[in-house]
Amino acid sequence: AHLQELVRTRMPFGKYRDRLIADLPGNYLNWMAREGFPAGKLGRLLALMHEIDHNGLSGLLTPLRSPGEGKAAISPRRSKGSSPTPSTSATPKIR
Repeated sequence: AHLQELVRTRMPFGKYRDRLIADLPGNYLNWMAREGFPAGKLGRLLALMHEIDHNGLSGLLTPLRSPGEGKAAISPRRSKGSSPTPSTSATPKIR
């Protein structure tokens, strides 16, 4: 739920006002980390985005940006016939 909020919540003030938290530049997030994140939900989201950005994990947010945001983070299930089932004959036997 918190990851989805990063791609839905906009910065309410400052230089990057109205920009999605997920789109804030790393140098700004680093500055916020040094100066101190604001209190409350916004501060928690900024701290989370800072950790994600700092660890190079921003790509985790990509599926959340696609249409149908509520289900984008979950891979669609395959039908029973779409993935091969390993056969017992392909399994090597231990002797």
